[in-house]
Amino acid sequence: MSYAIIGFGKIGQALAHAFARRNINVTVASRRPAEALAPQAQAIGPTVVVKSLRDALVADIIVLAVPFGEHREVAKALPSWEGKTIIDVMNSFPVPPEELDGLPSSAFVAKSFTGAKLVKGFNHLGAAKLATDPTVEGGHRVVFLSSDEEDAIAPVADLAKQLWVRTRQAGKAQRGGRAGACTRPHLGSAHLSGFVQEGAVIDDYVSFGGNI
Repeated sequence: MSYAIIGFGKIGQALAHAFARRNINVTVASRRPAEALAPQAQAIGPTVVVKSLRDALVADIIVLAVPFGEHREVAKALPSWEGKTIIDVMNSFPVPPEELDGLPSSAFVAKSFTGAKLVKGFNHLGAAKLATDPTVEGGHRVVFLSSDEEDAIAPVADLAKQLWVRTRQAGKAQRGGRAGACTRPHLGSAHLSGFVQEGAVIDDYVSFGGNI
């Protein structure tokens, strides 16, 4: 299985650090020239390889970490997305819901990547948390995954387990709910519409003002 991260801002680099920590090869790219990303990628580690956007999209599993408004431009880079799995780590905030055609953002994104299998995940933790070791006070951070394609979850869950050890399936991508406050200290609640079913437990406080 091959992996690529598209988008090399704070989240893209944080995810690259997670890959490097586990010695998993990953290609990184953005709409910027490859040579502009090379110094940052080299600083992260030798398993992080910069390629052009088109070359990076050869990967089987593609992590979409661009600003939300840029995903449609990325989608134009391939004539067909058949056989690809897209991990959508973007947050649509502050895009107003009416600009999403009344859809959860994951469903809105899926319209641009016709033929691909889309999994929502990795977006409930900030970049600093994603970049660090997932072991915390004897436990592990949890990564939530959600998809309308049942067979898309397994390979992404396998990757997430390699990177963060524990995963939790959070239902269908087009159904939303609330991640409720839990009893451990310093934990809050998050409204993750289209992402996490009610009662799911997370290990960090996040709050978004729109569909995720």
